[in-house]
Amino acid sequence: MNVRFLLIFALSLLIFACTPSPEEQAEKLVEKSIGAHQLSKKWEDVSNIKFKKWTRLLDESGAVESESEQWVEFRLKPYFEAKLTWTKDSILHVVNFNGSRTSYQMGENTIQNEGFLKAKRAEIDAAYFAYAQPWKLIEENANLSYQGQKTLEDGKTVESVRVDYGPDTDVWWFYLDPISSKVVANELHAKDHKSLIETISYDESTGLLLAKERKSFRIDDEGKKLFLWAEYLYSDYQVTFE
Repeated sequence: MNVRFLLIFALSLLIFACTPSPEEQAEKLVEKSIGAHQLSKKWEDVSNIKFKKWTRLLDESGAVESESEQWVEFRLKPYFEAKLTWTKDSILHVVNFNGSRTSYQMGENTIQNEGFLKAKRAEIDAAYFAYAQPWKLIEENANLSYQGQKTLEDGKTVESVRVDYGPDTDVWWFYLDPISSKVVANELHAKDHKSLIETISYDESTGLLLAKERKSFRIDDEGKKLFLWAEYLYSDYQVTFE
């Protein structure tokens, strides 16, 4: 009897030891997703990126609150730089991050308010975070954890990876197609709202699989869609490789 118990116990320990942790499972899924998004080119070879981003914001009733179009530029090597350019009321706006500081030019005027520049730097970081997925998930300050399979409201089954950047930060869930490993959606839990951002279509013109159309929905605590909050279109991709 004791021998049988010891064998069962030993087998249980062996199974447990061979089962990947949620962190290891998440890393493997993200690595697989990175491979799926690299068609004929590799992200680590990207030096410069430029594209056009169109944004439409809506209210709870579906009425359009605003529409805007920006040129977004990122330089990844030898260090990170970024530039956002758009025209509003015939005035050119340029936000520039040169690797150490942020500047803002509105027509002939240079904006020097530190709070405003900090907000614009956050806008740059958000734009890059949204663009550079799934590659940016593999970084030192991101804690990944596999959450198992989940069924979204539209009936789609996905692999769920939670991404935590530490205390007092937004928490993200990235949803990957279990067959193709594409990033099909991500969920954001911010301090003041929860959102589900779906990737509707992709662009393959650069050798990388990049977002072409996205829609963002406000959701409740159960993950049910409340209303369409934003629509995004990405076009005119220009990617320079080393």
